[in-house]
Amino acid sequence: MTAAASTSSPVSPTSPPRRAHGRGAPLPSWVLGVLGIVGFLATWELVVRSGLVEAEYLPAASAVLREIAELAGTSEFWAALGRTVRTWAIGLAIAASAAVVVGLVIGPSRFLRRATHSTIEFLRPIPSVALIPLAVLLYGTSMQSTLLLVVYAAFWQVLIQVLYGVGDVDPVASDTARSFGLGALARIRHLTWPTALPYVMTGLRLGAAVALILTVTGELVIGGGGIGTEIALANSGGAVPQMYALVVVAGLIGVVVNLVARVVERRALHWHVSVRREAL
Repeated sequence: MTAAASTSSPVSPTSPPRRAHGRGAPLPSWVLGVLGIVGFLATWELVVRSGLVEAEYLPAASAVLREIAELAGTSEFWAALGRTVRTWAIGLAIAASAAVVVGLVIGPSRFLRRATHSTIEFLRPIPSVALIPLAVLLYGTSMQSTLLLVVYAAFWQVLIQVLYGVGDVDPVASDTARSFGLGALARIRHLTWPTALPYVMTGLRLGAAVALILTVTGELVIGGGGIGTEIALANSGGAVPQMYALVVVAGLIGVVVNLVARVVERRALHWHVSVRREAL
């Protein structure tokens, strides 16, 4: 017993605790995002200043940022921005509402799913830009033409996710709800909708991005005002810095849309295990 004790090397109570050999705390994601943007702008500036690309075709990042600051002081810019956001919001709201209703009607019925499967798979891959001639024929160069493209593109993004969500309902829970006498609306409210909601939010996030792309594309090709139309006008007028500034603004709108979609998703799914795991 004494020999065993003498060969051991117990830690003294006054000995300092050993430090972990791990690395420091990782940087927050928003800090890494800011560093990435700064690095991109610096690379852009160096590429132009070094002469690798002529400033006539690609202005320096500093020139584009100055142009954005000048545009922000004009009422025309904010009017175009508001028109783009309004078209995007209306189109996404129409597409999401229609997709949720159609998905909740088709999803629970095996017969309807089989009957509509081929039609959905035929219509879904059709590019929305292929509908531009039809949109112009029906509505001219008004906002409704762009809305047609936005609704068509975003509708399928949300509908597919809703169908996946409805199909993920536990059949045992569904049979139990029927055995307890719950009607169709009660089953949708208490069983189908909570199960499908995470899929719906994913579809909304995807549909929001697609809707913004089609909004700017429609304004760019069809016209009718908005950021896309301003890009086309700047391009045709030879205002290259203004054109790039508007393109950057369109990208910033996309970043804001993604951030807002993630905030809405986290609040709508605060009870879901995936959101609670991210909060830990």
